[in-house]
Amino acid sequence: MIAVALLVVAPVTGGAVGVSEVRDADPSVPALGRVWPVGYRPVVLRGFDPPVNPYGPGHRGVDLAAAPGAAVRAVAAGRVVFAGQVGGRGVVSVRLAGTGLRTTYEPVDAGVDEGDEVSAGAVVGTVSGAGRSHCAVTCLHWGLLRDDVYLDPLALLPPWLLDHGPSRLLPVLGVPLP
Repeated sequence: MIAVALLVVAPVTGGAVGVSEVRDADPSVPALGRVWPVGYRPVVLRGFDPPVNPYGPGHRGVDLAAAPGAAVRAVAAGRVVFAGQVGGRGVVSVRLAGTGLRTTYEPVDAGVDEGDEVSAGAVVGTVSGAGRSHCAVTCLHWGLLRDDVYLDPLALLPPWLLDHGPSRLLPVLGVPLP
């Protein structure tokens, strides 16, 4: 008999929103994302907090922990509608194919140009380490809009990307394998 231990992969921390909360927030957002914009289940440093009115306080996206120079990927297929500077920060915005949605990524050193078609997972730039960030550590701010309405970008990700991952069986330390 082989002795094994059950290890449950740790959940995303730092203000992450549960899958059911994301789905309940706006079920009209299709779960068409195929990858996280940075890393593999990155830590969500700050979640979505929609403003009450267009100029009100809130957080119009999510902040994902990311190292300077980390690849930023398009979460879904679409066309780049903006790649440039806004307020001294690099921004890339992608209109998602077949939807009225667009995603934004900042601060990014763009690796694409306006008009480029991108597939899900295509690198659109790298996390910029230059300039001031609104996060205590380097992060990627990821936003989602339908027209001028801000939505929770986590709603784009299907449950299999949001879930904490599968359980894994690992050998118990000190017990030899057969």
